[in-house]
Amino acid sequence: MPPAKTDQLDLWAESGLDGDDQVIVDFLLPTGVYIQMEVPRESTIQHIKLLLWKEAQTYPFFSLLGEMEGHMFECVNQAAVHEELEDESRRLCDVRPFLPVLKLITRNCGRAERLLDSKIGVLIGKGLHELDALQDQEVKDFRTKMKRISEEKMQRVQMMPWGEWLQSCYSPQLETGPDNLIDKHEGGIKITMHYEQSQDTASLKVSLNCTVSELMDQALKKWQTTHGPEEDIGARSDYVLRVSAKLEFLFDDHSLNQCKYIRDCLLANESPHLTMVHVNFVKAMFDKEISTIGSVLARKMSNPPLPLPPKKRTPTQLHTCVWKVNSLFRINLVKGIKVNAEDTAKIQVRAGLFHGAELLCKPAVSSESSSRSEHVWNKTLEFDIPVCDLPRMARLCFAIYAVMDKVKKQRSTKNTHQNKYQTIRKAGKVHYPIAWVNTMVFDYRGQLKTGDIVLHCWSSFPDELEEMLNPIGTIQTNPYTENATELHISFPEYSTQHVVFPPFDKILEKAAEIAGASDSMTMGRGGKKFYIELKEIMERDPLSQLCENEKDLIWTLRYDCRENFPQSLPKLLLSVKWSKHEDMAQLQALLQIWPKLSSRDALELLDFNYPDQYVREFAVNCLRDMSDDELLQYLLQLVQVLRYEPYYDCALSRFLLERAQTNRKIGHFLFWHLRSEMHISSVSVHFALILEAYCRGTIPHIEVLKKQVEALSKLKAVNELIKLGTIKTKNKTKEAHLKEAMMTCLRQTGFIETLSDLQSPLDPSVLLAGVGVEKCRYMDSKMKPLWIVYNNKLLDGDTLGIIFKNGDDLRQDMLTLQILRLMDLLWKEANLDLRIVPYGCLATGDHSGLIEVVSSADTIANIQKTSSNMAAAAAFNKDALLNWLKDKNSGDALEKAVEEFTLSCAGYCVATYVLGIGDRHSDNIMVRSTGQLFHIDFGHILGNFKSKFGIKRERVPFILTHDFIHVIQQGKTSNTEKFGNFRQYCEEAYLILRRNGNLFITLFALMLTAGLPELTSVKDIQYLKDSLALGKTDEEALKQFRQKFDEALRESWTTKVNWMAHNVAHPS
Repeated sequence: MPPAKTDQLDLWAESGLDGDDQVIVDFLLPTGVYIQMEVPRESTIQHIKLLLWKEAQTYPFFSLLGEMEGHMFECVNQAAVHEELEDESRRLCDVRPFLPVLKLITRNCGRAERLLDSKIGVLIGKGLHELDALQDQEVKDFRTKMKRISEEKMQRVQMMPWGEWLQSCYSPQLETGPDNLIDKHEGGIKITMHYEQSQDTASLKVSLNCTVSELMDQALKKWQTTHGPEEDIGARSDYVLRVSAKLEFLFDDHSLNQCKYIRDCLLANESPHLTMVHVNFVKAMFDKEISTIGSVLARKMSNPPLPLPPKKRTPTQLHTCVWKVNSLFRINLVKGIKVNAEDTAKIQVRAGLFHGAELLCKPAVSSESSSRSEHVWNKTLEFDIPVCDLPRMARLCFAIYAVMDKVKKQRSTKNTHQNKYQTIRKAGKVHYPIAWVNTMVFDYRGQLKTGDIVLHCWSSFPDELEEMLNPIGTIQTNPYTENATELHISFPEYSTQHVVFPPFDKILEKAAEIAGASDSMTMGRGGKKFYIELKEIMERDPLSQLCENEKDLIWTLRYDCRENFPQSLPKLLLSVKWSKHEDMAQLQALLQIWPKLSSRDALELLDFNYPDQYVREFAVNCLRDMSDDELLQYLLQLVQVLRYEPYYDCALSRFLLERAQTNRKIGHFLFWHLRSEMHISSVSVHFALILEAYCRGTIPHIEVLKKQVEALSKLKAVNELIKLGTIKTKNKTKEAHLKEAMMTCLRQTGFIETLSDLQSPLDPSVLLAGVGVEKCRYMDSKMKPLWIVYNNKLLDGDTLGIIFKNGDDLRQDMLTLQILRLMDLLWKEANLDLRIVPYGCLATGDHSGLIEVVSSADTIANIQKTSSNMAAAAAFNKDALLNWLKDKNSGDALEKAVEEFTLSCAGYCVATYVLGIGDRHSDNIMVRSTGQLFHIDFGHILGNFKSKFGIKRERVPFILTHDFIHVIQQGKTSNTEKFGNFRQYCEEAYLILRRNGNLFITLFALMLTAGLPELTSVKDIQYLKDSLALGKTDEEALKQFRQKFDEALRESWTTKVNWMAHNVAHPS
């Protein structure tokens, strides 16, 4: 066979740059015939099949092929997986086969069903045939259940009226905030009204208390006044009101003061632009979606119905309740294979039983094995806990490690982490972790596991280990089985029948039985002395440890806790003896009468420390009261804590799917938060199952999301092209050629079509029309991010900037910006608006993602350099910033800009101090022409400051330079009142964050297993506790903050020196 062109970068990314739009493809036919031919790389699969059919007529056995429609292509994709190309509308360059080889195969029946499966597989980044091949009953049961629920959901959507559908998919963006907006605009506000059917606009002056319905009436009245009765455009019921620049609707019963868009415009001193959209436009959107759903459901109706969900198990003679088994829990440790250690090393296995982070009993340890190949034990490991006391969510954690007689200078095992994780156990003995693996004791049906199991282990260890074990690690085994260490174990049978965990009603019966035997309701109450002690314990932050005496007190006074400190349920749960099934039953009964927690307090219950399924169901029930906006605020953490769920079908998964399938914006971000982590092997199956369920429950959204995935793939191809060209060329002439090559690439038909007419992944309410190629460029940093300028599809003349990054991990930036958004929300709730700019940032894949470009903004460095001839002197030019603002704002606007600067500077001073944001220099602090200051690039957080030669470069707690103060005081050193106001804003903002300190700690704790480089252990979160001075009084905390404030002011010259050095090192 002649060799095909195999350089994938040249083959797919550089299409058309050399003027050659053809690519040589090898075709393998089912008749055994091989054909090689040139095809247009931009062609659809359907067109290529037509070309092949025409060519195949000249080859032998053509008549044996039969009908063209009875065949489809198969290829090996970029993930080295066989992919059937059911969707023939895709272009070859978008399919991007690993090699240019297409195999023609016979199409089986059920094409439409396969087409949907194929689209979902391509969209989520994991073929559904991979899920089919798992042969895992839990996976099968979850998929069957989700298919049924999704189908029912789609049938309900079909029955919806269009208005209900619109409010469901595009729920209004509402906001509460400082009430002084109404006072400021008591004379009314000016609104620019657009009419969809004409180019005309009207200016309306209305009260902020005016409702959307009243505004629409005024807009129609204004039209009739200016156009006369002969141009009647109908009644209010014929229209809906939309934000002009977005696919965001305002609904009848809300006042303008409630609408987030209106408030944002007024705070930015801008006139709101709204558009009267005829209902026929919305009905057309609705009809298109219903048609898409109908085509799938109609096909399903002709197929046999899905099996009914399995009935809940009822105890029968075939099952034995786990509470009846009094034997000690044990397992048989059989052998270990492919252990990554030197032949001379002695290998041991340690096993521990955990409930969350709590060790239920002393770990069991195997004997040492010094075999060269297989390490065989065939020994029983017994645990000091009866089977009857095993909690439902007990997990069995294993660690395999090498035991060395003495510490050697050279590495004693092949494990690269050995020096970092070595633990001296006793004199002369050193233990080096080699691998770990976890598994649940009960399966997803609540049945105690029995029989032989092979566990494929993980070799990367976290920073913190519990007895060398990793309980917080995944219970999924390593899918890369070829090289993974294998641990063979066996679970014994304790009965001739299946041993099962009792159903919930039996747990409550047990609790009632215990309560009847001892009058616990009266016993569990304390006097005033105990109340004071209990109050002190309950008011501690989530990182505080409880001693055994305190746990006993909390458990004894649990009914007092319920009445007086219901929000401290987490501390009660940490005080339960989960290794006693009687205590567990009493806790479950108490949980039934526990008051509902606020959603913010309930978030902590989803942490790893609280694994009990009924506790997590309680937490999820508390979250049901969240508004859509509030759920979006915490969605990042809610996706991450799915990692803590040991079983696919859980309350949190169902809750997220339910809310995502009823609100398109939640669905959009749920999709991307899951999709961006599909490359992580420990979660890929779990996340794929949720993504598949989401897609089946929102079929119309598939094409919308598919368009975004394809666009990102094109941007990645452009970025890789530039990186390759940069490596090959260094001089300026070649850089200009590379810019031209980028332009040529973006102008290709395939790129234009794929990159046009899509929803922005950063904000699905923004519709991107097409790329303004002339305004696009690539940035000069190491990973060559793309600066892409789009035209707004809904508002002519409006452009939007997006930065595409490929090679940088944006998840830490995404977390930091989410926390900034939360700070902004908390400040606004307390009637303090500090004009924060939490711009959009979204991780979309492995080290890739998008960042929103904030319009009309520039870096401090550029502002300083523009006004100075020398880079070194620029940092010391204190007038540059104020002069720049004066140039952008004249008259009264300057006063407003300085106020915006003062407020935003206060907000970011406090935020960067509390979060420990490092690497602050003049290139990552920006200012908008309106005066708003904001920070970008959050590569270092929680006090992880950059250092040089072992010395920390940043000596100040936050950035507060004299040129900032110069702006705040409007250039007048005597203007101490302005500076006093600024200081007051900072202190007020700090105290507000302190009052919500537990929430911040919880949100960071929920991200511990996300794999962020600077958030890997509880020690990292300790920084927040210290910066917020939790555990101190407000007076003590304020004193500490004032000292830091004065330190920042006093040491501002060091910041200037750092900025000067940065300017000299980065002159352009």
